[in-house]
Amino acid sequence: MQALKGKNALVTGSSRGLGKQYIYDLAKAGANVIVHDINDQAASEFNEAVSGQEVAKEIQFLGVKADFIAGDLSDPKQAANVVEKAIERLGTIDILVNNAGGDIGFSTPRPNPNDALYISVEDIRSVVDRNLLSTMYMCKYVGLHMKERKTGKIINVGSIAGHVPVQEGIIYATAKAGISYYTRSLAEQLRPYDVNVNAISPAPTYTGRFLATRTVKTEEGKSRLQKIAHPEDMSSIVMFLCGPAAEVLTGETIVCWV
Repeated sequence: MQALKGKNALVTGSSRGLGKQYIYDLAKAGANVIVHDINDQAASEFNEAVSGQEVAKEIQFLGVKADFIAGDLSDPKQAANVVEKAIERLGTIDILVNNAGGDIGFSTPRPNPNDALYISVEDIRSVVDRNLLSTMYMCKYVGLHMKERKTGKIINVGSIAGHVPVQEGIIYATAKAGISYYTRSLAEQLRPYDVNVNAISPAPTYTGRFLATRTVKTEEGKSRLQKIAHPEDMSSIVMFLCGPAAEVLTGETIVCWV
């Protein structure tokens, strides 16, 4: 349970949703953590937490250091600032989980229309910025830090949507597919410096945003591996990638099929 004791972790988009599960499980394993979101009130959007600050305070009761840092990671200057502040507060970043993202429109919860042809240019930019580019910015700045220290683990978060053809959410799926290729290539660049870079492509998972933006059909009669996942299901895979059992694994994407 204390496999990560003394490690320092930064999880983006972690005041809510899957990121919140990741950050709690990292703390339970002994890691000091930085909770991040685009702003302090983002956690309350779907009633998943009061605020990012409150999430950090709750985690402190687990006996580890925890702090909250806000920043819009689609802006490279803000992304660099988040990394700088995280290093100032914890000393190092040993684990980076690039969880922030989502199929989020420029001015709506999801792009509408959400295809390849009729989606607005503003929504294309919003989705690519929030998913692919924000991941690249964080990997750049944290990757330089880990390269210098010759240690670290980066876990990027894609989506099952990036591995199957879709008719809705095409831009989102494409951005997530790009994360898998980027992960494999970054892993090769950082391999000589003992920095592991892997990714997870989660299956559809129950979160506040998921429930608020989708209609869930009955799952009666489905097997465990056919049902919508729960946050702890995906977190167990992230914890594997963060932990000692994945020391020689790099450049891989674990795809959670449903």
